[in-house]
Amino acid sequence: MNSAYEPALRLSERLLQEKTVERIWARDPTVWGAKPGSADELSILNRLGWLDVETTMRPELDRLRALHDEIRAEHLESVHLLGMGGSSLCAEVLRTVFGSAPGFPDMSVLDTTDERTLMRATERMTPARTLFLVASKSGGTIEVASMERYFWALMSQWNKAEARSHFIAVTDPGTGLDGLATERGYRHVFRNPPDIGGRYSALSLFGLVPAALVGAPVNEIFNGAEAMAEGCRQNNHRNAGLELGAFIGAAALEGRDKLTVTLAPDLRTLGLWIEQLVAESTGKHGKGTLPVVDEPLGDPADYAADRVFVSVSTPSEHHDDERLQALESAGHPVLRLSTRVDGLGAEFFRWEFATAIAGAALGINPFDEPNVSEAKQKTAALLASYAERGQFDESTLQSGVALAAEVRSAVESLAPPGYVAFLSYLPADDELESAIATIREQLRARKKVASTFGVGPRYLHSTGQYHKGGPNQVVAFVISAEDVTGTPIPEAGYSFSVLKRAQALGDVQALKAHGRRVVHIHLPSADEAPQMVARLFEDALR
Repeated sequence: MNSAYEPALRLSERLLQEKTVERIWARDPTVWGAKPGSADELSILNRLGWLDVETTMRPELDRLRALHDEIRAEHLESVHLLGMGGSSLCAEVLRTVFGSAPGFPDMSVLDTTDERTLMRATERMTPARTLFLVASKSGGTIEVASMERYFWALMSQWNKAEARSHFIAVTDPGTGLDGLATERGYRHVFRNPPDIGGRYSALSLFGLVPAALVGAPVNEIFNGAEAMAEGCRQNNHRNAGLELGAFIGAAALEGRDKLTVTLAPDLRTLGLWIEQLVAESTGKHGKGTLPVVDEPLGDPADYAADRVFVSVSTPSEHHDDERLQALESAGHPVLRLSTRVDGLGAEFFRWEFATAIAGAALGINPFDEPNVSEAKQKTAALLASYAERGQFDESTLQSGVALAAEVRSAVESLAPPGYVAFLSYLPADDELESAIATIREQLRARKKVASTFGVGPRYLHSTGQYHKGGPNQVVAFVISAEDVTGTPIPEAGYSFSVLKRAQALGDVQALKAHGRRVVHIHLPSADEAPQMVARLFEDALR
């Protein structure tokens, strides 16, 4: 192993003796503690298609190549991917790592219910030269369905007869989206194998179709994954997935459950995908590992004993070497990984296999998400109430004094192994992200606590499971604001602003139902959010 972390070495040896690798490839649910005939056993058996994705996807490569050539010949300007969670995060990684090849459209990933973001996309697009990729495993995700209805209506207003040729779907067979896309006559409908879970779907059609649309190197991605999968069959210490999984699992068992991931600049957005994969897979039954991404490395004194570090570098970019060495010298476990940008497929498979290994070490089922539906159910109830009353039952605006006192009290309570989750339902804004990044560094320096930054509703399909199902350590700051507009969602009876507000309130309720500490920072306007949030935490940290 590349790591000298003794607990990981011992765990790896135990897993080899128990033939865990062989049993995973044999699709043995008892690896994850499932009893024969149990619901867990069935759940696991129905989610292991990612193991032989190279076999199931190989026949699709010709169709993907044809799509690649078809799109290049049309000289389109843009592709908007409408998706959430596992149906969108891999595409976001591919978009930022590879960009669009010459002659291919630019891709934007819309995984939001924020009106300003959607309106910006609307204003910039040229309908005749725009394509929409609608991606949803379940085929009924509320955010995706809402965006699809909005953009379908928009394109139908432009040209009712031509609208259908501007839509492509990726979904499981027989879903509501499958039926809708067929009924509307979408240009293409790609049906993914149903035994591949959303967060394990990067190397399936959910990742490969977006790659083909922007001219990314599909064959290289696929070949890298194939080689890594073959390596992950080895029942020895050279198995890269076993090495990483044992490192993560052993650290969590030792109380080091904040997985701090540092990435080469070219791979920065890979952290979003890793965050969902690890947090949603492991954060349940009071256990789990929380990925901390997008956090610049600090000095050893900034960290408590709940941290573990994984560095992913490329041959041309060995980042943070001095800081990593200092952390190692101070006794923090560090694992260094290396990959090539064109070998991104290998990295996807390595982390998938590692997460399965970590799940085995923790004794949990890494393929379900038992708490994700809770916020959805509370959102649905809030929307039903809004439909009856025309308003939400609870007022979320607090006086400045009361809000400042609540934030101060929450900050004062912070101590390891607790962590902070900043959960923003505001429009994407560099100034806000910068303000929160500064606050995160201050909290780490003063309180030695880990922190994460999630954008709603994206995080509901990512770290949301960990917040509710993982260890009860979180102090969550949910940040939202009054919206001045209300763009209707066709056929819904409410606007995107109402949906976003219901999602924020629904998650606050779900977190509180699990006894989590939550502060809802609801602001009168999003425009001054960076300054107002910065001021609240400056006062709290005095």
